[in-house]
Amino acid sequence: MTNENTEPRKKNAIQRKKPGSQIKDSVSRRIFLVCNTVFLLVVALICIAPFINLLAVSFSNKIAVAGGDVTFWPIGFTLVSYNFITNTSNFTRALVISIERVALGVPVNLLLIILTAYPLSKSKEDFKARGIFSWFFVVTILFNAGLIPTYMVVKTTGLMDTLWALVLPGAVPVFSMLVVMNYMRSLPKELEEAAFIDGATHWQTLLRVIIPVCAPTIATVALFSFVAHWNSWFDGMLYMNMNTHYPLQTYLQTCVVNPEEFLKSNTDMSGNLAKFLALVSARTTIAAQMFLAMVPILCIYPWLQKYFTTGLVMGSVKG
Repeated sequence: MTNENTEPRKKNAIQRKKPGSQIKDSVSRRIFLVCNTVFLLVVALICIAPFINLLAVSFSNKIAVAGGDVTFWPIGFTLVSYNFITNTSNFTRALVISIERVALGVPVNLLLIILTAYPLSKSKEDFKARGIFSWFFVVTILFNAGLIPTYMVVKTTGLMDTLWALVLPGAVPVFSMLVVMNYMRSLPKELEEAAFIDGATHWQTLLRVIIPVCAPTIATVALFSFVAHWNSWFDGMLYMNMNTHYPLQTYLQTCVVNPEEFLKSNTDMSGNLAKFLALVSARTTIAAQMFLAMVPILCIYPWLQKYFTTGLVMGSVKG
């Protein structure tokens, strides 16, 4: 009888001592989860609200937008702004330039990041000058040459009005390089030693061992590079003398600064100018263009988001 009575008591004691059982039953824990969920939902809505408003404005008619009646739902639903954009050569040209910039800039960034991070991740015994080169890159984060010297270098090297002027000045993102370097340092040294024993060279080890293992971190810095190239507008304004060479964000910046002039310059002057101006406004058209400019980021970010947290944390802390 004693054994039969003690066994259920032991089972109940074990169940009560399970990890997390007391936390789940705690009232304060439940209150925290509810408050935390509500807070995060409010923050998410605050972040999403401007995008919803922008989308609603782009689908609304000119009168409703001018009267300030549009909030989060289109009024007088119309696609005239998007039809106007598709028939505008300036927007299409700027979009193509931005796509070319990303297609060239991101691979260049990743190539130089990996080729720089790999040797700097070695120990001082393997690479004696590691400290000198590391400080060479770290100093560039704290100090830079400034706007005028950078402009003079780009102009002297003949890069003005070329796509390379948008890519080469920021070809080595030092912060991203440090993230990749720290992650490579955290890898077990036995990985490389095993590859060397099998007869692999440094290039083969880098391509077949190190890069596949560093895939989450590389995907993270690739996302950083993509967003930086796609959202950059100031360098296009600085290094492009002709507005036909503007990337998309620079083009949109000029539209926002002078919207009425933008609308007239994008209207076929040999056609019905009054008809276009009656159907669209500068605000609805710019809202449509800005939303279309955000679509690539909205499509690519969820695809790389699964690598984002893992790659950033593992590359930022040396284990």
